[in-house]
Amino acid sequence: MPVFGSTEVPASRATQDRIDIPDFAPRLEPEGDMVRPDRFLDRELSWLAFNARVLELAEDPSLYLLERVSFLSIFASNLDEFFMVRVAGLKRRIATGLAVPSPAGLSPIEVLDQISEAAHRLQERHAQVFAKQIRPALEQENIHLVHWDGLDDDARARLSQMFAEQVFPILTPLAVDPAHPFPYISGLSLNLAVVVRNPVSDKELFARLKVPDQLPRLISIDGPRAGTVVGRTARFIALEELIAVHLDQLFPGMEVLEHHTFRVTRNEDLEVEEDDAENLLQALEKELLRRRFGPPVRLEVTDDINPNILALLVRELGVEESEVYQLPTPLDLRGLSVIAGIDRADLHYPKHVAHTSRFLNESETSKAANVFAAMRRRDILLQHPYDSFSTSVQAFLEQAAADPKVQAIKQTLYRTSGDSPIVDALIDAAEAGKQVLALVEIKARFDEQANISWARKLEQAGVHVVYGIVGLKTHCKLSLVVRQENDGLRRYCHIGTGNYHPRTARYYEDLGLLTCDEQVGEDLSKLFNQLSGYAPKSTFKRLLVAPRSVRSGLIDRIETEIRNARAGLRARVVIKVNSMVDEAVIDALYRASQAGVRVDVVVRGICALRPGVPGLSDNITVRSVLGRFLEHSRVFAFANGGNPVVYIGSADMMHRNLDRRVEALVQLRNRDDIAELIGLLDRYLDAGTASWHLDEAGQWTRHHRDESGQPLQDIQSWLLASRARQRAASRR
Repeated sequence: MPVFGSTEVPASRATQDRIDIPDFAPRLEPEGDMVRPDRFLDRELSWLAFNARVLELAEDPSLYLLERVSFLSIFASNLDEFFMVRVAGLKRRIATGLAVPSPAGLSPIEVLDQISEAAHRLQERHAQVFAKQIRPALEQENIHLVHWDGLDDDARARLSQMFAEQVFPILTPLAVDPAHPFPYISGLSLNLAVVVRNPVSDKELFARLKVPDQLPRLISIDGPRAGTVVGRTARFIALEELIAVHLDQLFPGMEVLEHHTFRVTRNEDLEVEEDDAENLLQALEKELLRRRFGPPVRLEVTDDINPNILALLVRELGVEESEVYQLPTPLDLRGLSVIAGIDRADLHYPKHVAHTSRFLNESETSKAANVFAAMRRRDILLQHPYDSFSTSVQAFLEQAAADPKVQAIKQTLYRTSGDSPIVDALIDAAEAGKQVLALVEIKARFDEQANISWARKLEQAGVHVVYGIVGLKTHCKLSLVVRQENDGLRRYCHIGTGNYHPRTARYYEDLGLLTCDEQVGEDLSKLFNQLSGYAPKSTFKRLLVAPRSVRSGLIDRIETEIRNARAGLRARVVIKVNSMVDEAVIDALYRASQAGVRVDVVVRGICALRPGVPGLSDNITVRSVLGRFLEHSRVFAFANGGNPVVYIGSADMMHRNLDRRVEALVQLRNRDDIAELIGLLDRYLDAGTASWHLDEAGQWTRHHRDESGQPLQDIQSWLLASRARQRAASRR
């Protein structure tokens, strides 16, 4: 039951915060009973538990079949990135002597051992889910992953022709012998280890063949439309199998004895020494080249591999026994995304078309109204993908680019799409003579090369491009438009929790605020000046800005709830984030719990907070919601004695966000928006809502059925239905 009380916004002074970049704000040290080594869960093991929750969705027979296939692919992709970044980083710190015990009290070696044990278990489970659940279910729907031996002559002939025309020309077999050293194996590439025999000398030789990653991993045998009609058969064959049956063409005159599939994961985290780099862009490009040659951190092989071949791979790649994962074929189930993309409406979630926010759509059309006029009427709180990104945020920037009264546009870009209407709008604005500033974060992990390309394209169009502050990633999601109006210049702003990425906005759940509030406009102007020029000290009225004031500002709010609880006033904290790791914030929540404050955390991924521990966190609950859309918004709500305070923004509760990134949270002021978000948070936490519950031992338990076995409410489905009801009501 809600305990926030009134949603009346207090008339007290605006929160004053100071940012001093690049100096970092110190984290508060724990005191008294808070110093106990078991009060935190290990973040790496917590991440693996998150990916296990993704796997549970793939295991759920009540979900649409092709969505389960998609979750299998997502699990594989997630785990790849975990090894490339988190495991690789931990191994690097151990090797250089920089590793320290985790906040959970585990030594680096203990963490690595537990990761290995858990990851082996999860990868085997992942493979079994595909083999024993998903593959048979697909076959019942006439969707088959077939082997060459099971194909008719006509299908073989077509595939052989396809191999000759599209695959063979780009294959490069690499021999290994005294004249040819063991070749470099690129990260995440799928490879064939091939053993051939010279019929003249009877000598056995080894060769490596890379499976081309520019071709589809699964080849459709029955054409691109196969499988889209119920009852019509769709057959797929793995590209590596198609190559394997034609190996004789690659080694003419040799006898092919055996072949085995293997895959290597390498350290692909970037280390750019910015302080010594005269040109950050050039330094990053150099590091991107180095990334390709990072040391291996995982070797995946098929479980039928010849032990001698395995020994060769282990020796030449320099991996440990614990880093070897023997799995059933096929390896690399990311490739299942091909099957997940089959257009079978009955095997997918019902199609969702995002609609224009009711505050931007007065004509009952799918097009956005005049965004500036709507923003002058009121602040507009958006929730994507339920509210259309294209008719709100994208329309805001496109209208700004085309509006002759707009004088300047300032924009942060952390990630955006390949064909970006946001970038196009900025280019159009610059070509129209407007002052345009784009802060492009070229260190956005795995989007570095794309962002370098965007930066150069923008510069060529006359956009002022900056890369932020040395030592910090710019992760905040901000747009500022300056417009000449009859009474002078007015600033229009957007602050969001997600990237300016039209494609991901269709399946990432994110919040955004469109406002022309003077205080927010003043704050954003100061922040952009810091990011593009020299303004190290600024005072903000509606923003909390990392690395200076997000942690300290949120802890101040938590301390206020503690004082209110002791004074008998309404006190509660609700936080919704992707990750909850920062020890100082967690310790503040523990103090709040001990003071009798009810604390509820909704976290999608990692959580180092240990809830429900007697004497430490009795009043804390942790929930996790996963589903059709990726829960990505960050919300921070405080009862504040009956006058609730709510922030939204870009920051997760992690060291990197609070210490090494520029993040921004904005305090909401519209009482309807505050009430809406508080109601939404209560819905996430409701006992009737399907979610995972974290216990004091660090175990997650899925709660998706009631005591009678009936399914609990899926909040994302509820939100879709709720928006449909709102649209229907607005038409009456």
